[in-house]
This record gives sequence, C-alpha cells and structure tokens, in this order.
Amino acid sequence: MPVRVSQSNRAGRGKGIGLGTAVVSAFAFGGSGVAAKPLIEAGLDPLHVVWLRVAGAALVMLPLAVRHRALLRRRPALLAGFGLLGVAGVQACYFAAISRIPVGVALLVEYFAPALVLGWVRFVQRRPVTRAAALGVVLAVGGLACVVEVWSGLSFDAFGLLLALGAACCQVGYFVLSDQGSDSGDETPDPLGVIAYGLLVGALVLTVVARPWTMDWSVLSDTARMNGTPVAAGLLLAWIVFIATIVAYVTGVLSVRRLSPQVAGVVACLEAVIATVLAWFLLGEHLSAPQIAGGVIVLVGAFIAQSSAPAKSPVEPVAGGGRERELSAPENVA
Repeated sequence: MPVRVSQSNRAGRGKGIGLGTAVVSAFAFGGSGVAAKPLIEAGLDPLHVVWLRVAGAALVMLPLAVRHRALLRRRPALLAGFGLLGVAGVQACYFAAISRIPVGVALLVEYFAPALVLGWVRFVQRRPVTRAAALGVVLAVGGLACVVEVWSGLSFDAFGLLLALGAACCQVGYFVLSDQGSDSGDETPDPLGVIAYGLLVGALVLTVVARPWTMDWSVLSDTARMNGTPVAAGLLLAWIVFIATIVAYVTGVLSVRRLSPQVAGVVACLEAVIATVLAWFLLGEHLSAPQIAGGVIVLVGAFIAQSSAPAKSPVEPVAGGGRERELSAPENVA
C-alpha cells in the first residue's frame, strides 16, 4: 500500500510540474509577437526578424543537433517538414502578419489550426470525427468572424489576415506530417533533436528567402519603441531568441512528456490570451468587446476540437505545438 501511495504522489507531482512547464511555454511563446513588433516598426523586415530568431536559436541548439546526428539518416522527411512548416513557415507568416494587424488578432486567427486539422481528417483522409469536434469547428469559425469583424467588411488588413491564416495552414501541415510519422512504426525520435534540426533547417531556408546580408544591422544597436517607451533592440532580440524560442520549445517538450498531448495543447491555448493581454498593455493594441468575445469563442472551439481529436491520430511529443507551436499546442510557433 505505501508503494502505491508513493507512486500516486509522484504521478501527481509529475502532472503538476507538467502543467507548470506548459504555462511557462505558453507565456514564452505568447511574448514573441510583443517583442518582435517594435523591431519591425523600428525598420527591420519581418523576415529578417524571423531569421534572427531562428538562426540565433539554431546556433544555441547546435550541440543538441550534433548529439542527435543519427536523425539525419533515420528521419530526414520529419526534420525537413518540421523545419519548413513548424519553424520557417509558421514564424514567417506570423511575423509578417503582426506587421500589418494586431498581435492578438494574428494569434487568434492562427489558433484556427485545430479546426483546419479536423477538416483535413474528415474531408481529405475521410475519417469520421465526433460531434463534439464538429461543434468545436463551428465555434471556432463563429469566433473568428467576430475577431475580424466580418460585419464591417473586415476591419483589418486583408493581406495581414491571409498571412495569419497561412501560419495556421503551416501548423496543419505540421500536424499532418507528425501524424504520418506516428504510424510509421519507427522508434519515436528525441523531441529535442527534432527541435534542433528543425531550427537548423528553418535557418537555412530563411537565409535564402530573407537574405540577411541586406538587413539594416544598425537597428539592433539602437532602441525600438514599445508603445512610446524606448527599449534596447538587442534586449528585445535576446528575449525572442532565448525566451520566446529556446525556453518556449524546451518547456513545451517537457510539458508534453509529463502530460498527454491533448492536455498540453489545451493549456497552450493560454498563449493567445497571454499575447493579447501583453499586446494590450505593452503595445496599446486594444480589442473591442465583440473581438474579445470572439477570441474567447475561438479558444473554446480550439479546446473542444483538440480534446475531441480522433484517438487514431495522437500527436507525438514533437508535434504537440502551436504553434508557431508548436510543440505543446503549432508557433508559433508563434
């Protein structure tokens, strides 16, 4: 009996630690847009900010890539997909979106991804989905309509909204790729190794696309303005690289290992709330009452959609993210 109690206590502590790390991951991911937008407004191209983020994180994670170099031979498709979609695609679309629309709106549109995943499962893979999942999709669509205020002919830049939707689509591709990898029967790759190589692949791709040699490097030695308050650009970049990327991804992995991917993904929905609140206070980006209500509905729909995902399609630890995500919910990959 004492052994069983001890095991139960350890399991409870493990879940508590998992929830804590999931919240840390959501906070870290949620702060990426708030730190990046002042750099973009200071004169850096969104693609250059993405390249700085991904290349800086890849450099820090390089020792892990060397340690897990066998992944290059065993799972090249997974590494390429993670780098192209989960890193380069999500981040590039998201950062380009926040240069044109509010951070909170961009992230809420990106959180439409769980509904799109279920659409892929139902209409492309032709597999049944639960009624609860369908309800989640309906709620997410309705909430998204409120966020972008469709009744006023879209109150935001249409191209910015398309970019945010592109980030959501990249997350869908990432989820689908991970689902195929889980059915391959191979040994599950170490998530930290996949992160490290994903960042390297993303950095290589973004180097070609962003052409960092054309960047105005002097911006990084100056200050950027956060709602009128001057902040050192180097400090903002350090936050994006170390906190919003490395800490966010690693804590996301740890949370998925201690929790189920579904639970970790639901907790990661806090990212959108955190990003919206931070943008409200730090950037002065206020949302209207209908937009706030719509955002809540989007998150509820994402919650239901993720919680009702088909049992046959579990998300591996390397595919739990948001965002931009990306590892504990697709980001974000934000």
